[in-house]
Amino acid sequence: MPDWKSYLAEHQERFLAELVDFLRIPSISAISAHAGDVLRAAEWVANRLTQAGMEHVAILPTGGHPVVYADWLHAPGKPTVLIYGHFDVQPVDPLDLWTHSPFEPHIEHERIYARGASDDKGNMLIPILAVEALLRSSGSLPVNIKFFFEGQEEIGSPQISAFLQHERERFACDLVLSADGGQWSEDQPQILVGLRGGCGLQIDVRAANMDLHSGMYGGVVQNPIHALVHILASMRSDDGMITVPGFYDQVRPLTPVDRERIAAIPFDEEKLKSSLGVPALFGEAGFTPREREWVRPTLEVNGIWGGFQQEGIKTVLPSEAHAKITCRLVPDQDPQVILDLLQAHIKRHTPPGVTVTVTPLAFQAFPYLIPEDDPGNVAVREVLIELYGREPYYVRSGGSIPVCTLFQRQLGAYTSNFAFALDDERFHAPDEFFRLSSFRKGQTAYCMLLERLGR
Repeated sequence: MPDWKSYLAEHQERFLAELVDFLRIPSISAISAHAGDVLRAAEWVANRLTQAGMEHVAILPTGGHPVVYADWLHAPGKPTVLIYGHFDVQPVDPLDLWTHSPFEPHIEHERIYARGASDDKGNMLIPILAVEALLRSSGSLPVNIKFFFEGQEEIGSPQISAFLQHERERFACDLVLSADGGQWSEDQPQILVGLRGGCGLQIDVRAANMDLHSGMYGGVVQNPIHALVHILASMRSDDGMITVPGFYDQVRPLTPVDRERIAAIPFDEEKLKSSLGVPALFGEAGFTPREREWVRPTLEVNGIWGGFQQEGIKTVLPSEAHAKITCRLVPDQDPQVILDLLQAHIKRHTPPGVTVTVTPLAFQAFPYLIPEDDPGNVAVREVLIELYGREPYYVRSGGSIPVCTLFQRQLGAYTSNFAFALDDERFHAPDEFFRLSSFRKGQTAYCMLLERLGR
């Protein structure tokens, strides 16, 4: 039989066609109308795992979007590695900013464009292909493997905590590898050692039982939009500090070593401003932009709506206004504690004449930290040095992967990030893409890493 390198080289055309097929499924977990598409994606993944030679493949119910499981457990005395990824994707709005249809994959200049190409379908397909190459070339794997692919990461994995409590034995492992993540650049690797957590809520402000004539009722009835703006403005100061009492109480202070690690990684403020098209960076006073992105908490208004928004003028006093807020959290903040503080603050700052309803969103995630010298990270470092020819940066991320903390708490296993997305690949934005060079490199990297873990 051919070795795994030959197998990968011989089947790249088929692998790319499979990725295209996978990306066509509009598995948007946040929109209920796409629940059937998320299930279709789960079925696609389950079939692909079976084709790769995995055993005990199952689509497991969670009470929400499903989890796909598979295993190969024929390496006695070797560690059991759980490989994680997600097959759900973000919504595509605004649709008119896409150059091509988001679910009709387009290949151009060695890049594949589609929603989910980088986050996370391209990345999560990689370890399936690597396992297939190892099995087909040698008939066995160097370690015991389990897969955990979920369909609800993009909405905060709301059912996964309860699901894992009931499925601990099935998913028991020695370490976890996450195929959801990336590298620093095309020629510079990284090891992810921290993620922010998060939580969110929706504010609904209501006044009159109908829209009113602003000339007849303005100055008589409270305007819900003004009330909402007042509430939102009370949450942050002009210098970026969050003014919700108690918000910072649980935040773990940065150590000098933390700040040195972050400062050692190159940061070009002018380049970032230029690439984002902003005149200046903004955030909490007393911290560098990188510190604010990686290790300080945030409170952001993600959406706000109410009243007349079409062309022209309509002299209306609207009956309601709404906003969605999310917070990114850092060690040792608890999402539920933060939600309680926010609700108390909103109640204190609600002006007279309106009724306010606060509804927590499904997104809740604890912050995550992994020791730099965790055995999984040690093996990842060795492979990255061999692949890239240089030491990786040790980085944190402003984003959240909720399941990492769940694996740590419920399985007793740390998650080492091992994925190949790059920051410019427009995940969560129109024209998301994935480099085909990364798609190929990742397959080789996973084969190398699994062999190293087996030694």
